Amino acid sequence: MDKFRMIFQFFQSNQESFMNGICGIMALASTQMYSAFDFNCPCLPLYNLAYGLGILLVPPFILFLLGFVLNNNISMLAEEWRRPQGQRGKDPSVLRYMFCSMAQRAMIAPAVWVSVTLLDGKCITCAFCTSVPVETLGNASHPRLSQGEIQRVLAQIPCREIYNGQQLIANEVAVRYLRCISQALGWCFVLLMTTLAFLVRSLRPCFSQAAFLKSRYWSHYIDIERKLFDETCAEHARSFAKVCIQQFFEGMNTDLVAARCHLPRKAPADAGEAAEKLLGITDQGTMNMALKSWHRCKPPLHLHPPALPTGNGWAGEGQPPTHLSAPQRETAAYYSWV
Repeated sequence: MDKFRMIFQFFQSNQESFMNGICGIMALASTQMYSAFDFNCPCLPLYNLAYGLGILLVPPFILFLLGFVLNNNISMLAEEWRRPQGQRGKDPSVLRYMFCSMAQRAMIAPAVWVSVTLLDGKCITCAFCTSVPVETLGNASHPRLSQGEIQRVLAQIPCREIYNGQQLIANEVAVRYLRCISQALGWCFVLLMTTLAFLVRSLRPCFSQAAFLKSRYWSHYIDIERKLFDETCAEHARSFAKVCIQQFFEGMNTDLVAARCHLPRKAPADAGEAAEKLLGITDQGTMNMALKSWHRCKPPLHLHPPALPTGNGWAGEGQPPTHLSAPQRETAAYYSWV
């Protein structure tokens, strides 16, 4: 268990590296999924385009959504976006920075899928086989075929075993033509994605360095604040449960002493320490009020001491502020008899 706890703490402390590793694993998984996928073109004029474009676009969309689902910061972004204003304003630039950081990682696996699919050429061959220029590559003056029959013959190009239009256009010529276009599109897509990644990663901080540093700092702050709040809540819940259980057994011990005249046992030494960690919140209603206050009215981002002892935003709401009385000055007079 200690080893698993150390690994979990390492992943928490290196969350960015961990998410980059997850994105790399998803990219490799997308290539393996495409390799294991059994591509079967329907070879029908009305279905080839839908099937080919569906295989090209639907899996990348699913992988893009999975990239957001596997990212731990998506819930933090939604919480920060939907929380009430309270005493702390919301900076749209920080939210944009967080969303763009997650979107960049989530787009890696879809980009790999689209690149591999285009470079392979099967989807484009299936989707656009009816658009092959027969006038240029084949015999467009076939006397016994109408336009609809030509479309049905061209739709069978991806299915070599049932293709019977060699007199119209050679199957190998049409497949090579479509695969060449698909590979050209694939390499253009790879070049476009590489150029965009370079511009985003290297040139964005150069235009607004101060705004970039501010957005990155406060996005890290929101992440760390949420983790520390969760740890504090977990520690408080642990202390609350410990004190509750100790009070239960102390009550049982008192009943046993009254019934059987047993000597009362001493309270454990860590009972006082657990009670101190409760921070004065010792009932369910107060805890629910504190949690609701944290959601509705987070404390402002300044470290000055509060003007009132009840400055958390929830304690003493609706009460008039109390003015501290100024300290009284005492005067001493000394008389000499000389």
